[in-house]
Amino acid sequence: MKSWKDNVSFVLVEPCEPGNIGASARALKNMGFRRLELVSPAQFLNDDARSMACGGKDVLEQAVVHSSFSQAIANKQLIVGTTRRYGSKRGLFLPLEKAAKRIVVAAAKNKVAILFGREQNGLYNQEIEECGFLIRIQVNPAFPSLNLGQAVMLVAYELSQQKLKEELPRFVRNKEIQKLYKRIHANLLLLGYKAKGDKDLEAIIMRNIKHLISRAGLTEWELKMIHGICTQIENRLKKK
Repeated sequence: MKSWKDNVSFVLVEPCEPGNIGASARALKNMGFRRLELVSPAQFLNDDARSMACGGKDVLEQAVVHSSFSQAIANKQLIVGTTRRYGSKRGLFLPLEKAAKRIVVAAAKNKVAILFGREQNGLYNQEIEECGFLIRIQVNPAFPSLNLGQAVMLVAYELSQQKLKEELPRFVRNKEIQKLYKRIHANLLLLGYKAKGDKDLEAIIMRNIKHLISRAGLTEWELKMIHGICTQIENRLKKK
């Protein structure tokens, strides 16, 4: 029987240390996960990575490699980021335990990507904007930086402690959401939302719409409904 764990992918974005990739594979195997995905990684199938993977060599060797970030998230229905940086424009932050509960509920019927950023720079702002919410692991504020393998282990462990008690409906995939964002953006421009001086209202609205939709998810019916609203707006403006 398929487990919700099969719907959870741990996505390492541009990891540069093969040992960290191997350690991440071992952590996933320890906690009962198997979906490791890598975005433009360094050459990782070497002795260092295999040594760090230990009994998780199968997870390491079966890792899915993506050539771009957009490719990695295209077929996911919920995208969750990990970060140690706060910011008012970065969306919703959740403590690890609360985030884990949300992920498990979503993963019953949806493919979830949990993003881990680069060893030196983390996730970029444009990658953060694609996330429904962000996980910030509570550590010593005087030394908040975690090793990549440690971060993967902590998240995987917390997820493994959760029990599936309810389910969210099936959501549309990220690539369908991206098409919707483009259409909403075009409609905002038609309605006259443009940058004025130092205030770019259109960009602010789009950022908040992305946060809202990414956080809540969209069912097929809801997607069609919003496309229908966009069609009505476009038709009315054409008549005028």
